[in-house]
Order: sequence, then structure tokens, then C-alpha cells
Amino acid sequence: QLQLVESGGGFVQAGGSLRLSCEGSGSIVRINYMGWYRQAPGKQRELVARTITVGSTDSENYADSVKGRFTISRDSAKKTVYLQMNSLKVEDTAIYYCTVGGIANGGRAFASWGQGTQITVSS
Repeated sequence: QLQLVESGGGFVQAGGSLRLSCEGSGSIVRINYMGWYRQAPGKQRELVARTITVGSTDSENYADSVKGRFTISRDSAKKTVYLQMNSLKVEDTAIYYCTVGGIANGGRAFASWGQGTQITVSS
């Protein structure tokens, strides 16, 4: 069980930067998956970035549209995942959602979602 609260959204000019934070609260055993999704008006939800932990190896994936501009990272001690967004484009405008999955107390798998935060990029 992990509750996620997102912050850092807002308005920004094209070419600017924002950093989204997704802070978790609650007791967990292990986080295996952390990701960011977004959904623009009239569009399907799409994966922006994700990191998957297998053993001691973390693997990251990014949508082609954000490669080289966005970076996913996390602070395990704070149970927080970040999305650094640089060189923002108008087409990045969307509601962004974080998601975290792993193992909770008792050995149960869990998946949690943030409430969503609006990113609006103006030209």
C-alpha cells in the first residue's frame, strides 16, 4: 500500500523546464516499477518513462518523443520518483500521472497511481 502525491505541474513556455515529483507514503517492502504516463485531451494515455528493477539492475525506457529531453529518477529513502522535463514542447501538454508497483507488507503485489498533474506548455 502506497499513496502517491504529485507536484510540480504548471505552466511553462516552450523550451523551458519543469520537474515533477511523486512522493509516496506508506509501508512497503520493495519497489520494482516506477513510471510516468500522460494523457492529452482527445488522446490515449501513453507511457512517457519507466524504470523496472530486476535483481540489482534498473532498466529505463522512454517514449521516442521525449528521449534526450526527459529523465526519470528516484530517491528510495524518500519513496519519491521524479521526472525532469527539459526543452519542453507544446505537444508535451497533458495531464501527467505517476505509478509505482512492487511488494507490500505481507508479500502482496501492489500498484499505486498519483492523482495527476497538469502540464501546459505555451508557444
